[in-house]
Amino acid sequence: MYKEVLRSIENIEIFPIISLIIFVLFFIGITVWAFRVPKEYIDHMKSLPMGDDELNENQP
Repeated sequence: MYKEVLRSIENIEIFPIISLIIFVLFFIGITVWAFRVPKEYIDHMKSLPMGDDELNENQP
């Protein structure tokens, strides 16, 4: 039944192509960002989970 409903929709074959293009562009964008991000930003983000403990220890 689902096959017949999908076959009756005009231009349905473009949706898998569009979703694949969106996924590939997103993946490429994240990969480029990961290689171009400054090392200082990575170190800052890496230290954030530990930063909360240090702040809590100094508070009364």
